Amino acid sequence: MSTVAWTEFLCGPVGREASDLAKRVVGRRVGFSEEHAEVAAELFNESGRRKGTLIDCMIAAAALADNAAIATSNATDFRRLRPGGVRVLSSD
Repeated sequence: MSTVAWTEFLCGPVGREASDLAKRVVGRRVGFSEEHAEVAAELFNESGRRKGTLIDCMIAAAALADNAAIATSNATDFRRLRPGGVRVLSSD
């Protein structure tokens, strides 16, 4: 999980118990790099530069770099990024 996604998760609202459980489940949190920033900007620009979506692009960029899917309960936030190769796992 990227540290950007981790930050968004911790903004919750999430309680201490859920936070502690998530730390055990998500064993590795990856820092946001310069390469991630370049891909995030590309995703942001290609998906219409929509206000409030830069964080989603940052999360997606880190997932792409790790060849990982994004697990989310907000799949609609990431659907527009699928043309850029983003894979989304959701309960939707």
